[in-house]
Amino acid sequence: MKTSATLPDIRTEGDIKTLVDTLCSKATNDTLLGARFGAAARIHWPHYLTTQYRYWSSTLLGQGTQEGEPLPEQLALPTSGPHIEHWVKLFSSAVEECFSGTKAEEAKNLARQMATRLSLTRSRELPVD
Repeated sequence: MKTSATLPDIRTEGDIKTLVDTLCSKATNDTLLGARFGAAARIHWPHYLTTQYRYWSSTLLGQGTQEGEPLPEQLALPTSGPHIEHWVKLFSSAVEECFSGTKAEEAKNLARQMATRLSLTRSRELPVD
């Protein structure tokens, strides 16, 4: 295994594909998230991957045409609770397994920010007792 000192930073669309594919592999095989990702794979997997590649290329590299963030259903996640928190951990783990550097840190920060926004959006949609 490479140490973080020998890992490259995220620089190319190929790196984005590596990140997304690593995350999807982790999530698909995960006990908490696997069923949800498996369902996405059966129904929309090619579209899901393309959406993720575009989003992260646009966000991290300034390439592509993705507007805004993927929708929660495009993430194959609920918008709050332990699932989204676990997704952030898997995302960070995927980044750290493959990359190190400024863009890698930016990717992890963006994933945390996305999770926070999704959780806040969901909490505003819940009825108040």
